[in-house]
Amino acid sequence: MVDPLSEIVSLLNPQVAFSKVVLGSGAWRVKRENTGKPFYCVVIDGECGLTLDNDQQRHLTAGDFVLIPEAFDFTFSSTDPVASDDIHSLPEIISAGKLRVGAQDQTANVQLLVGHCRFDSLDAKILVALLPKLVHIRNATRITSLVNMLIEESIAHLPGYVQVMGHLLQVLLIEAFRTTIDTPTMPGLLAGLADKRIAEAIRTMHQDISKTKTVAQLAKVAALSRSSFFYRFKQTVGVTPMEYQIAWRMTVAKDLLKKQFYSIAQIAELVGYKSASAFSLAFTNYTGTSPSKFKSMQ
Repeated sequence: MVDPLSEIVSLLNPQVAFSKVVLGSGAWRVKRENTGKPFYCVVIDGECGLTLDNDQQRHLTAGDFVLIPEAFDFTFSSTDPVASDDIHSLPEIISAGKLRVGAQDQTANVQLLVGHCRFDSLDAKILVALLPKLVHIRNATRITSLVNMLIEESIAHLPGYVQVMGHLLQVLLIEAFRTTIDTPTMPGLLAGLADKRIAEAIRTMHQDISKTKTVAQLAKVAALSRSSFFYRFKQTVGVTPMEYQIAWRMTVAKDLLKKQFYSIAQIAELVGYKSASAFSLAFTNYTGTSPSKFKSMQ
């Protein structure tokens, strides 16, 4: 069976950038801005607060896992109140891969494993837009085990560790997303997959992109009227069915062009266009660059 979530995570091509252990004591606050990179955190021990994009603070406790697919503005802080909103702590290096924040003369009362990864996808922006802006899982035992395996691989540097880490990170992301798939908080892919009727339409679009699916055909798959399906899909996923179908086709096309294995005519057929010229026009309109120029830049 076609699995859209696995396909999207695979195309995102996640790669580990770094991970560090952070110890906190007393009152502290650490703010990060404008990284735009995926960020994850496991609370190993203790508790702390997380605020994303000036939203209401979330209380994190031991065993919690947090993933922010595109982190631009977030703050971690102690449960002890910080004197002023303008005060931010500067992490100090204790040893390789270990930092400390807060009062140096107090025993650490929280331990975090934090890390950044990166998405080596040419269409990361489009794919990330389909994902929730924050995943928060409590008692994330399975995910914590995966993170520990990532750390072990990054330290050991055994032969093949790059491939192993990439696969572990894919599994980590899929595990995080599917754990929250039944409780989506905003429109996007997870919300679409949580809706059985919309999920069938999404799988149909992913199943064979060489064939165009009309709204009427997708509505039939979803067992809904055309108008009901169109409205429900847009409300649930955040884009119209045709916008989703085109975005997915162009994402796959970019990936195929990057791999340099196929001619433009072959790619046109694979992603559902009757001719290379029709594909070139659609690709240029969508990306602003012709397929041949895009391919030569890879």
